[in-house]
Amino acid sequence: MGERCIVILSGGPDSTTLAYWAKAEGYEAHAVIFNYGQRAQREIEYAVKTAERLNMPYKVLDISSLKELYTGVTSLVDPGMKVASSFEGSLIVPFRNGIFLSIAVAYASSIGARRIFYGAHIEDGSFYPDCRREFYKAFEASARLGTGEEITIEAPFGDIPKSEILRRGYELGVPYELTWSCYLNGPKHCGVCESCRNRRMAFREAGLADPTEYEE
Repeated sequence: MGERCIVILSGGPDSTTLAYWAKAEGYEAHAVIFNYGQRAQREIEYAVKTAERLNMPYKVLDISSLKELYTGVTSLVDPGMKVASSFEGSLIVPFRNGIFLSIAVAYASSIGARRIFYGAHIEDGSFYPDCRREFYKAFEASARLGTGEEITIEAPFGDIPKSEILRRGYELGVPYELTWSCYLNGPKHCGVCESCRNRRMAFREAGLADPTEYEE
């Protein structure tokens, strides 16, 4: 059995590729999946399916009371807000990765894992401060101070774009039709929200067939 690690798994293509990567690298990976009150509850279903497909132990943690903080702030949680088709401030869930990483540190310490992986990539860092290397390395230092353990936090895809993640995922056999990117919770991807548009663009840039079903 390889080194134990925690994978933060959202059900999207980036974190799903990360889960496949961790298994391929020989880690004994444990997934943590968050219900933070997001409108796209389907992503939780897809994350669970990925963990089960990989025979990866997982926990689904209900922190949906965060909706009380985020209502009126982010359209990813508040159904009364319109979801944008290009990046704007309403798409930011304040300090979401900081919250996720805090819980992942507690989980890692509880099961003796020393590595935590999450799926941030270089394009995320342009818009989201909690996806940047300086953030997660500062967080790593805090985690070590707070646990007294040599915990490492990494974004293995932090230096590459989404299209390259998809190419690597195809090599690993990731079934991208079983991932969820849409900010909404419909039967299919809406095709027009910022996340759907980024997904489409990444497949085009990667030169790969997009298996996603879109509403439009």
